[in-house]
Amino acid sequence: MGSRVSSIARLTGAAAAAGVVAAAIALPAVGGTGAMFVSASEELGIKPEELKEPPLAEKTVVLDADGNQIAQFYEEYRENIKLDQVAEVMKTAIISIEDYRFYEHGAIDIEGTIRALAKNLSSGGISQGGSSITQQYVKQVLLNSATTEKEKNAALEASYARKLRELRYAMAIEKKYTKNEILEKYLNIAYFGASAYGVEAAAKRFFGVSASKLTLAQAATLAGAVQDPNATDPNLGKEHRERLLNRRNLVLDTMAKLGKISPQEAAEAKTKKLGWKSTPLPGGCGASDYPYFCMYVRNEVLTNPVFAKTAKARSQFLNRGGLEITTTIDPKMQKAAEQAIKKHVFASDNPVASEALVEPGTGAIKAMAASRKYGNNKRKKEMSYNVVADAVHGGGTGFQAGSTFKTFTLLTALKQGMKINDGISVGSGYRAPNYWAFKNCKGQNVGDLQHTVTNAEGGGGGFKSLATGTWGSVNTFFVALQQKVGLCNVVKTAKSLGIKRSDGLALTEFETFTLGTNEMDPVTVANAYAAIGARGKYCAPMAITSIKDRYGAVKNYEPKCKQALDPEVADAAADILSGVFTKGTMRGVGGIGRPAAGKTGTTDDQATAWFAGFTPDLAGAVSIGDPRGSQKYKLNYVTIGGRYYSSVFGASIPGPIWKDTMLAALKGVPATDFTPVNTSRFGGCGQSCAPVRPEREEPEDGDDSPFDIRIGGDD
Repeated sequence: MGSRVSSIARLTGAAAAAGVVAAAIALPAVGGTGAMFVSASEELGIKPEELKEPPLAEKTVVLDADGNQIAQFYEEYRENIKLDQVAEVMKTAIISIEDYRFYEHGAIDIEGTIRALAKNLSSGGISQGGSSITQQYVKQVLLNSATTEKEKNAALEASYARKLRELRYAMAIEKKYTKNEILEKYLNIAYFGASAYGVEAAAKRFFGVSASKLTLAQAATLAGAVQDPNATDPNLGKEHRERLLNRRNLVLDTMAKLGKISPQEAAEAKTKKLGWKSTPLPGGCGASDYPYFCMYVRNEVLTNPVFAKTAKARSQFLNRGGLEITTTIDPKMQKAAEQAIKKHVFASDNPVASEALVEPGTGAIKAMAASRKYGNNKRKKEMSYNVVADAVHGGGTGFQAGSTFKTFTLLTALKQGMKINDGISVGSGYRAPNYWAFKNCKGQNVGDLQHTVTNAEGGGGGFKSLATGTWGSVNTFFVALQQKVGLCNVVKTAKSLGIKRSDGLALTEFETFTLGTNEMDPVTVANAYAAIGARGKYCAPMAITSIKDRYGAVKNYEPKCKQALDPEVADAAADILSGVFTKGTMRGVGGIGRPAAGKTGTTDDQATAWFAGFTPDLAGAVSIGDPRGSQKYKLNYVTIGGRYYSSVFGASIPGPIWKDTMLAALKGVPATDFTPVNTSRFGGCGQSCAPVRPEREEPEDGDDSPFDIRIGGDD
């Protein structure tokens, strides 16, 4: 051995000698050649160097409220496992082809390295590796730790400087870990191709089995793949699979040559086909049963500073952290929403229905569903954005919320001391008396003297109280009421309940604010109505309840709530809104057999339609509109869910969807009563009672009832 070393050293003088010395650094210092190399390394000052080993990227799993996995995220598809979870034949195969003297040498295999150095020196470069498994592990750590292209190139450069640096690290690794520990780490970090990192992920991706179940042929295939995983990636085509098959057979021949298997076993294994299963990569929202909720959770983690300060740190936290994220979604309620939507709107319809369910008092999102499947196939009318949520959570621009916004004007009037039977006499049309009749929150005059607000189909006016004006959803009444209580005050009420535009822009504050001209998403609207159901306690939308990290530490997340409304104001609003089912725009649809309240919503000329409602136990909002452009493709003369509609209103489709959802979602849940209205405070009328001789008034048949003759409102 000594003569072979000397002959190589003489080839290139000091540089070659340094390379040879470096190659032998980690040999056990037990006399002879080993002692010579250890002594030489000490003279050159080459010592072990501690290697920083950041945690490997591991998949993050997302669980529903019952603990069932619903999604997973990863930067690298990897599942870390223990060495005893790897089939013995896999360990034997990888050692045979990559480093057959692994258990006999130190940080490097001197014989293999000398052969590689001789080849490299004669070729004038780095053409042969000769790396031990320990060195390969070091290289993979450096590559995985690289955050810039410069660092990645440094980890891969063909130079003796890199080899020397790796050797220093390898020396430290050999001192720090046992051989079995090093092998375990290597098998978990190695890339096998086809986007599979680590032997467990590779076994599942290639063959649809766990690493503990690998056969001889399968183990040889994976062992052969690590040398050049890109060249032998079976997912890239026939030529790549042929190269992988040749590598597998080489591994089998090597195992037989080393006596690890018999020639007969090698020959039999070589007769088998490659066996590439192309098992789909798990994870991502497209693979989730709840894709829209999955998108919400993903974007919540990626955008919320509570999880990490920077966007990069949040991305690494989610995609590399090996987390277990427990969420709020309720499988029973999710199914209820999905089935209710499917009953009324087909996935093939141009208009899209979407629904969110939120728990009053916590803000927990219990369901997010839509009529279309998530995906990129336009021919199948799939959707690639989160139609149920706002842009921050993967959504789009949303749909105008229509008369669901009238509730915020109602709340403002109650806050200012109006009683349930207080009201205003209005006509069939309303035009602002002057520019300063409406002031936005900047104090600017926004009264519109050019536009007349009308009721649906020319509906008449008369005296409307808070109750009857709400039940009939009378446009002229609510614009006049908004003038009375102040536009900015209504905006502030809405904002206190979490109302913000779906597209992230500032709310538009015009005379028509109460008619719902701002674009919304179901999560935001449902959550605002949930606050009324919780007696004015507003809680921010919540999708994540806890996160367990890779080390088992659990971080719990509590609801973020505030008292946005006087509880008695919320009680009075709930009392009025409950009449929508019995005396207003939803009376043709009916209630759900338990205390419930809500509001229909339709925009001008039926561009979009909504229903938002709540019980003390659950709130929900349903929207329907055409994503091609709701103003261009309105809901008139359309067939939806196999049924023809001359016009779609809040009570035509959204209301029935909400009702069917609630009946199923709350089945078996004891009914909770609303807190009775404080009649001494809100009963009767006070400052603006009906005229002494009022016209005979009957509840309006608002525009959201598909069963009743239209008289007044315009939802």
